[in-house]
Formats: sequence, structure tokens, C-alpha cells
Amino acid sequence: MSEKSESQSPRPHRSLKDLKRGEQGVIERIDLPERAARRLMELGFVPGAHVTAAHSAPGGGPTVYRVDGSEIALRKDTAGKILLSSERGHRAARK
Repeated sequence: MSEKSESQSPRPHRSLKDLKRGEQGVIERIDLPERAARRLMELGFVPGAHVTAAHSAPGGGPTVYRVDGSEIALRKDTAGKILLSSERGHRAARK
């Protein structure tokens, strides 16, 4: 019986909903049914795309994300299924 050391354990992925306002991440995969995933991909949420959390509605409503030149609002449950690469998110440059 072998045990993995903590350094060998895979790091948990962050999801889009974990991004704070102004923070950016890179999409790794979408864990949604094919039809929903395809719709998001049509909107620009594709693996390798850079996404920035722009702002959110009061009271925990949808969050607006910038991707591929567009701003798109997603509910938290949907954003939680869009996984980001393990590289650390960073603040997006202001224009």
C-alpha cells in the first residue's frame, strides 16, 4: 500500500466563480453537459481563453465576465463548472 506525498497530489482546480473582480484566469475545461458547454464555447469560453471577472450583481446574482471581447453574465452554478488552469490568477491590466 503506497501513499502519495502531499507534493505529489494534484492541485485542486479553481473555477471561474473563484475569481475576484479584476482577476483573470485561463480556461482549462468546462464540466457541463455537451449542449450547455457548446453554447458557452460559442460565446468564447474555450480552453486557453483568458477570462476576467468584471463585476457582479448585488445580492449574489450573476457575475459579468470579459472573454473574447465580450461581456457575458453567468450564474454562480454555471461559473463553478468552468475550470481554470492551475496557474495563479492575476489582476487584469486596466485600459
